[in-house]
Amino acid sequence: MSVISPSIRTARRWPLWLLAVLFISVAGLTWLCWPQIMLQSVLWQKNLHQQMTWLLQQVAEQPHQAGLSLVVFSLLYGVLHALGPGHGKVVITTFLATHPTRVKTSIRLTLLASLLQGSVAIALVTVMLVLLKTSSRQLHLSSFWLEKGSYLLVMGLGMVMGYRALRALWRALRPPVAPQFRAFQPLTPHSPHHQHSDRCGCGHAHLPTPQQMSGSISMKTQLLVVVSMGLRPCSGAIMMLLFAKVIGVYFWGVISAAVMALGTALTISAIGLLVQQARTVAQRLARSRGDTGKSRLVMPLLTLSGSLILIVAGLALWQAAQLAPAGGIRPF
Repeated sequence: MSVISPSIRTARRWPLWLLAVLFISVAGLTWLCWPQIMLQSVLWQKNLHQQMTWLLQQVAEQPHQAGLSLVVFSLLYGVLHALGPGHGKVVITTFLATHPTRVKTSIRLTLLASLLQGSVAIALVTVMLVLLKTSSRQLHLSSFWLEKGSYLLVMGLGMVMGYRALRALWRALRPPVAPQFRAFQPLTPHSPHHQHSDRCGCGHAHLPTPQQMSGSISMKTQLLVVVSMGLRPCSGAIMMLLFAKVIGVYFWGVISAAVMALGTALTISAIGLLVQQARTVAQRLARSRGDTGKSRLVMPLLTLSGSLILIVAGLALWQAAQLAPAGGIRPF
């Protein structure tokens, strides 16, 4: 049996070190340039809003000629809008980075969350302004409390992840049961009637559970992720719906908001797939080290770190969310 020297092992792990350096560099630059990023994001969204309102005005005058342009621009707006700062990207990137999921599951989570966010905006404006005919201030107040509720769910998701991570750490750090202490178990590990389990103490590497093999997540956890991301209505969609209601093209406003949500879903799904692939590469590099004892602690520790990020982010967003003096909601 050949023994790999530590220097060769270190050389083989260069992709992991390169990935870590890139991550730290991007995080540092983002931290230093965060005020400029926020300001530029606001300016870009302002320009996009102006273009959108101009297209809505054109639709009011020439619906057949300007309708297709509005749909295409709404899709582009959704794609670009999702690249800006937002709590949904924090939730999905943190969750996918710390949970083994299939590609189909990742796409489903991001798609449902983005569509839910657009649907909440459409339903909120339709109920408050069209059906109940309340004031715009009441609309903004309802949106504000939905936003606060979304941040509470983000903290709840972080707590659930932290609880599961602590349980996984406790199981990984717990010493295995020695075979001599397995009383009243006359069957040997090679007996045909021996039932393998994580506590049988036979020393064999057992097969993974079906849930581990499929990379599936419980439906309750998936629902919590989707609702924590999508409960907060899209502020851009609300503004477009309000303007469409004022100029009498509310139906086109609903179409614009729906297509906008689809564009957002495309960007968030791409970000989610990128995070998933990065996590897969990191897991493969960790397995190549051959230290199974330490590798079992990687994912629980990573999940615990992600849970702390979600709790702190949810708490910060909860405290920062405030109503503007005129009744609207501040952009960030």
